[in-house]
Amino acid sequence: MNLTELRQSKQLLFEGISGSRAYGLDLPGSDTDYRGVFILSKKQFYGLNYTEQVSSPTNDEVFYELRRFGNLLAKNNPNILEMLNIPADCIVYRHPLFERFQPSDFLSKLCRDTFAGYAVTQIKKARGLNKKIHNPQEPERKTPLHFCYVVKNQGSTPLLHWLEEQNLQQERCGLVNIPNMRDMYALFYDPNGDLYFSGIIQKDSANEVALSSVPKGSSPLAILSFNKDGYSAYCRSYREYWEWVNLRNEERYQNTLQHGKNYDAKNMMHTFRLLDMAAEILSEGQVMVRRPNREELLAIRRGDFLYEDLIEKAEEKIVRINELYALSSLPETPNLEKIEELLYEVRETFYQLG
Repeated sequence: MNLTELRQSKQLLFEGISGSRAYGLDLPGSDTDYRGVFILSKKQFYGLNYTEQVSSPTNDEVFYELRRFGNLLAKNNPNILEMLNIPADCIVYRHPLFERFQPSDFLSKLCRDTFAGYAVTQIKKARGLNKKIHNPQEPERKTPLHFCYVVKNQGSTPLLHWLEEQNLQQERCGLVNIPNMRDMYALFYDPNGDLYFSGIIQKDSANEVALSSVPKGSSPLAILSFNKDGYSAYCRSYREYWEWVNLRNEERYQNTLQHGKNYDAKNMMHTFRLLDMAAEILSEGQVMVRRPNREELLAIRRGDFLYEDLIEKAEEKIVRINELYALSSLPETPNLEKIEELLYEVRETFYQLG
């Protein structure tokens, strides 16, 4: 089933405009997102292949089957709770049966984790983006050679500098483990290339130093240390950085650079929206989708604030949310039996009407 078939099937319970247009935070050029709920026909529901949701390729249109919708309600999923509170001007279609889903029947203290918890992950992402912008990785990946050091006098010197000073080739070096000394090696050198040493690394893509067979009685030229932990941490950072470069939304990234504050401004705006909504749910028992502080949130999106100030303010909001959580009269979790009974009644009635 695709979206066109779904909309023509008369199986919809609800369809509404979600996202920035529902929040009142849309700008010229903003996408229009849709969320909805549908009920499978009896044949589809009792058949072999259950369809839990139907989405567009970009996920800007997502419709949930009734059972999936109920499962997400039970988890206090933000997108689902927002659907129950979408402003009237964003409702495209509402079946009379959908009126049975009243927001107050599902709100619980779980909202602290689903709304504010998600916001916390966005703050971490913002910190990660800030770090990536300030610590870009060169396209060419470093090799273990960059993390090797040679004992020199009472200290050490980078291996690559040492090789250059001594006019030596890493390919003619041979390493032998030094017993009881982690990542320490005796370094031997074959000036004529007759001993077929393995070199310090055998190829640039190597992740380990190479070991060689060295004739007995040979004297090491130096003692080498390989900072294996440092190299592993570098490889992880390198991989994460270039995965981020390849997957990032280039338009949003350029906007981040243009406002000069080094954070994803749109992402940060939604972080504050979620924190505010979490506080409102815990203190007032309602989900306010259309945001009353539109101008403040759009100022965050424009990059009007310093990154450090926003992080500090967000952390203050999280402390306040935890205080509200302790005082809230909401139940710890939604009433699962009530949700299950409601799902049964709505489905049975829908089938009878059909």
